[in-house]
Amino acid sequence: MEKPLRLREQHRSLRIGVPREVANEERRVALAPSGVATLVANGHEVYVEQGAGVLANFPDAEYMEAGAQIVATPEDLYSQCELIVKVGRPTDDELKLLQENQVLISALHLGSTTPDFLRRLMELGVTGIGFEFIRDSDGTLPIVRMMHEIMGSMAVQIAARYLESNEGGKGVMLGGISGVPPATVVIIGAGVVGEWAARTALGFGAHVVVLDTDLGALRAIEHYLDRRVTTAMASVEFIRKAVRSADVVIGAKMGEGQRAPILVTEDMVAEMQPGSVIVDTMIDQGGCIETSRPTTHSNPVFRKYDVIHYCVPNMPSNAARTATYALNNVLVPYLIEIGESGSIHEALWRNVGLRNGTYVYRRHLTKKSLAAMFGLPYRDIELLIASGL
Repeated sequence: MEKPLRLREQHRSLRIGVPREVANEERRVALAPSGVATLVANGHEVYVEQGAGVLANFPDAEYMEAGAQIVATPEDLYSQCELIVKVGRPTDDELKLLQENQVLISALHLGSTTPDFLRRLMELGVTGIGFEFIRDSDGTLPIVRMMHEIMGSMAVQIAARYLESNEGGKGVMLGGISGVPPATVVIIGAGVVGEWAARTALGFGAHVVVLDTDLGALRAIEHYLDRRVTTAMASVEFIRKAVRSADVVIGAKMGEGQRAPILVTEDMVAEMQPGSVIVDTMIDQGGCIETSRPTTHSNPVFRKYDVIHYCVPNMPSNAARTATYALNNVLVPYLIEIGESGSIHEALWRNVGLRNGTYVYRRHLTKKSLAAMFGLPYRDIELLIASGL
């Protein structure tokens, strides 16, 4: 499809706002000072809300040294900026601060998104780009992948801690020692979370078992990890047997655009050994272990059948500095691309990742899955760009 001449524009400076996150014990911030410095060097203005990076150990002074302007209130930030980049979906209070025709880049959090939220973005003419949807031309979801790598690694670190006696666990080490066998870590799901959980568990010296319903995914993880893991198809029989003998069970089986499948049933959990640990990394998709229920960073675990359950939906927030750098590394090139394109409209045409990530554009919903979920009208984004509507 030939690009419309009316979309061709030149590089211009953007006014980019980075608010302080206020929801769900979120400690991450969308941009690190290093990212701010890169954007400023590319001719953009970056406004950072006071204290936005404190919980990720990025003080305001670092942002100022990088060239950011520190803004005292979210009202001032939203009113001055044409592009808002943040971690979490705007809260109801933040939604009231959005301006006509702003660009919003953030997570959408499908599990908590409402039709009223989407309608409000459409009414304002906001261009909404969701982290979960940004898919590059090679098929990868760069931001989702980075967060899933963190989740997989963290799941094992967390499990190791809760296995210790002072946390009420079995009192065993993941790796064992000479003459004492290692712990058994069973991972349900061979995707990115499962792969990084397996890598980390192997690094601890654990015996690792990976189960999945996808034979291709099991072949891939065996290849990536040099056959150092035991794999099996996730049949009821194999899951029950593996879970019964596990010291740690990590739920990592995603549902593509839908609820995570429940593969570990309550009666399987009831057969686990006392003091064993479950970490359900898919709890933000409903969880893939039947006994899971959402917990928080301030109250992260509960016990059922004397098994410790860790089910925090926002795990990367507890590695806020690492996760912020990960977000920063992916987001900054996209922001530079928007500036070099001259407008968000031209950027969406040029960049397939941004275009795939867009769910609201020019007062239209541009994701079929969201339209079907909420009964809202849908328009194809490429046709919208081409038509100039």
